Amino acid sequence: MTNESISTSTQTEDTIVALSTANGFGAIAVIRLSGLQAIEIANAVFRGKNLEKQASHTLHFGQIADGEIVLDDVVVALFIAPKSYTKEDVVEISCHGSPYIVQAIIKLLLQTGARAAKPGEFTLRAFLNGQLDLSQAEAVADLIASDSKASHQIAMQQLRGGFSSQLQVLREKLVNFASLIELELDFGEEDVEFANRDQLKNLILEINKVIFELIRSFELGNVIKQGVNTVIAGRPNAGKSTLLNALLNEDRAIISEIPGTTRDTIEEILNISGVNFRLIDTAGIREATDTIEAIGVQKTMDKISTSALLVYVFDVNELSETDLQTDLEKLQREGMPIIAAANKVDLAGKNSIHFNSSDEIKFLEISAKEKQHIDELKTLIYNTAIQGRLTGEETVITNIRHLEALKRTNEALKRVLYGMENPVTSDFLAMDIKQALYYLGEITGAVTTDDLLENIFSKFCIGK
Repeated sequence: MTNESISTSTQTEDTIVALSTANGFGAIAVIRLSGLQAIEIANAVFRGKNLEKQASHTLHFGQIADGEIVLDDVVVALFIAPKSYTKEDVVEISCHGSPYIVQAIIKLLLQTGARAAKPGEFTLRAFLNGQLDLSQAEAVADLIASDSKASHQIAMQQLRGGFSSQLQVLREKLVNFASLIELELDFGEEDVEFANRDQLKNLILEINKVIFELIRSFELGNVIKQGVNTVIAGRPNAGKSTLLNALLNEDRAIISEIPGTTRDTIEEILNISGVNFRLIDTAGIREATDTIEAIGVQKTMDKISTSALLVYVFDVNELSETDLQTDLEKLQREGMPIIAAANKVDLAGKNSIHFNSSDEIKFLEISAKEKQHIDELKTLIYNTAIQGRLTGEETVITNIRHLEALKRTNEALKRVLYGMENPVTSDFLAMDIKQALYYLGEITGAVTTDDLLENIFSKFCIGK
């Protein structure tokens, strides 16, 4: 991937070529061409059927040859405009996955008239040709980067246009009122109102309610996309590292009865029901006995301060109810739920601590060493973080650009409401409604600039 500039001024009449599969050795590699001369260029180096006389969506076996030198046996797939990813003629050449073969074929195609594609240029052409809107194009990148069932699910929902459809309905309703207010401006001297102010107010309240839900969904969408930061904390020898190993079902952390064994944080990914949780095992929280341990304890507190979820592990046989309450009060932070895991319940002499679960703190008895109730803990971790908010049908925002545009839309519509209540003249109302339409349009690409497109598509992989 490079940061080479991409722009709508790109010569879209060029035929572009790139490797669309991953770099490196593999059984198969796919080289993609798109553009007016894609089939002609491929046909010039292909030994087999005349590709220019074949139907769309067909496969053809043959050879790629540079003059008399055969480079490889290949299968060529044809996608004739507009029935292709880019809505242009597209040719996909499946060859053996040798880097030498791939580079030799691409070099030959460049010599025959193609141009090397820039990052994201295939998807940029799909957008410019109306195959995808901008939010769908961004969902393509999210789909490629998805590393869990949940992130894949959200990307697919956006790629299919669920988010775009929702925004389109909102824009159409606003456009209708904007046109009526513009009409009022044409009759400014006659003091007439074509846009019913009560209906406009109700519409804005309705739209802002939808926008608020979309903005609120970003918190969920962001943790699903990035993974849920989940800190495992507690006093020394509470069994934090043993619990990490039990959750991962492997010996990832060093276990010792010596207090203060863990001096630094250990991070691992645990997938629960399709969502990635970034488990962070931390140093025991106590008065440090040396400088290194003090650094470890400070790192623990830093990790807790940025955590989405805290699993507080305590030895149920050693910690009193008063001390437990004191510890939890010190660690509580607004918006961060806590799971208090009462560990070592398998040992004799268990204290009779009375547990009261709440929305902020949930209790569960476990034995990390004996792996008792570990599955129940995983379920509790998932339910506490996701809270039933991921059903597969709702629209979830994962893109910071979309979030900022929605916030600006919300502010513009608030100004419209303010103007109607004070009131202001129709031209000011029209101005604020236009601003709201502009910000909504930025999300789907109804409004674009070269800088915006460059920022988005330059982050794509070459070949996509």
